[in-house]
Amino acid sequence: MRKAIDIAGRPVRLTPTQMKVMRGVHSGQLNKQIAYELGIAEVTVKAHMTALMRKLNVRNRTQVAIAAEAMAHPLS
Repeated sequence: MRKAIDIAGRPVRLTPTQMKVMRGVHSGQLNKQIAYELGIAEVTVKAHMTALMRKLNVRNRTQVAIAAEAMAHPLS
């Protein structure tokens, strides 16, 4: 598992697949595109998105992308 930061700045643990889904969202990909790229079903991507939103304490896909951006470029 890898560490991520939730919206309040607390560390959370994500699975490798959740990290890949998060990267896809950050890149602006649709669930269908992420599913194809990862070789999984679109419904599985949706399940990972639900888990990501819960773990990151966010409500939508845009906030997941913002959290991914914060992980990619942490404030120093």
